[in-house]
Amino acid sequence: MKTVKKLQMFVLALTFVSAGAMLSGQAFAAEIQKVSQILIQNVNIFDGEQEALAEGMSVLVEGNKITKIAKSIPAPDGATTIDAKGKTLMPGIIDPHVHIISGGSTVADILFGDPSYPIIQGVKQAEIMLNHGVTTVRDLAGPVFGIKKAVDKGLIPGPRIYPSGAMISQTSGHLDYRSPNQENPHLGGPIPPFQHAGYGVVVDGVPQMLSAAREQLRLGATQVKLAIGGGVASPTDPIDVTEFTKEEIAAAVAAAENWGTYVTVHGYTVRAINQAIDAGVKVIDHGQLLDKKTLKRMAKEGVWLSMQPFTECEEPGLTPEQNAKQAIVCQGTAHVYEWIKEIPSLNVVHGTDIFLDPGDGYAGGVKQMERLLKWFTPFEILKMSTSKPAELLKLSGPRNPYPGDLGVVKEGAYADLLLVEGNPLEDLKAVTDKDNLKIIMKDGKIYKNTVK
Repeated sequence: MKTVKKLQMFVLALTFVSAGAMLSGQAFAAEIQKVSQILIQNVNIFDGEQEALAEGMSVLVEGNKITKIAKSIPAPDGATTIDAKGKTLMPGIIDPHVHIISGGSTVADILFGDPSYPIIQGVKQAEIMLNHGVTTVRDLAGPVFGIKKAVDKGLIPGPRIYPSGAMISQTSGHLDYRSPNQENPHLGGPIPPFQHAGYGVVVDGVPQMLSAAREQLRLGATQVKLAIGGGVASPTDPIDVTEFTKEEIAAAVAAAENWGTYVTVHGYTVRAINQAIDAGVKVIDHGQLLDKKTLKRMAKEGVWLSMQPFTECEEPGLTPEQNAKQAIVCQGTAHVYEWIKEIPSLNVVHGTDIFLDPGDGYAGGVKQMERLLKWFTPFEILKMSTSKPAELLKLSGPRNPYPGDLGVVKEGAYADLLLVEGNPLEDLKAVTDKDNLKIIMKDGKIYKNTVK
């Protein structure tokens, strides 16, 4: 059995490399300008934190860091100089809730298809994300460790990845995708395909929770992901149910904290989320069915909310049963966003949570930011997509694979930058319209440059 597993892992490793070559090839190699020094002149800067542009500035990038920002910077010998001609320089977008591998696949692809196909789709989704200005993501379910390694080594284009590995679910929980005739693996049944492939793991009880959390950390997770309540897409759990006990959740929190990192949870409802906070959870993903009292508690106790603008109450790709649950979540979205405006001390970030979309996958992800204009200003939206999620990512402590400043334009920060046409603080389309992205830089390397 171990030999089979090793062979599978070897085949997947070959897939990562060959897929990167097929997808990118010479075009990818030619697109990246591996220059040690890049000077951007005559540029207006949105730094990710301040609601104003610093106009007529120069920015020097050396290696993978921003080393100097000033009105005028003499060009170092051999530096590549770019005249921005008054365009806006801003941090790359950070999406704290993505599913890279399942973004362009279907349930059938994942459960019944060739296991290499979703991996190849994940390679493509990573490239799409970067091409839309997303330079860092937090992946919240899936075997993405190999793609992260390939991106970090420069084999394929993609954003920085903070992986969770498999989402941990209870029997009958959000990631229990067994068919009705599949026995529970804890009661003598076989390991289901989604668990064998690393998308989710089903556990019951404190010992199994500890093993599952520690296993993801062993594989390289930067944070541990649990499902603590019902889900829209999942087949067996209604939205209103609370999943896991406080003791089970606290076990995962203890395992994560022993590794210097944290637990993030999928959950919508007041009861499920309060139980998770009682157990020590510091990050809530979703939360569309929360009340104002719980949001105030989260602000007081420093608990983060990673929320998505689920404003479409019916989607063509969902079943009638799933759309019924989607409608409940959709109706709660507006209330929570309105309450967020009344609680400025609450830490909120914007994520997309695009998955099981074999058509465009992540191609429309950044456009989701425009949905938030009903409640927030462009500055508030951009801050929720740059400097605020960068703060969230630092919760992974020593497990942080990129221990520097992300999401900001300042001296010493990573050079993950976008040069955009227009002023994004006035018109969000300067960022959400892909054609307005004139330069995409990640880690000091230019992946797109249409500046003459």
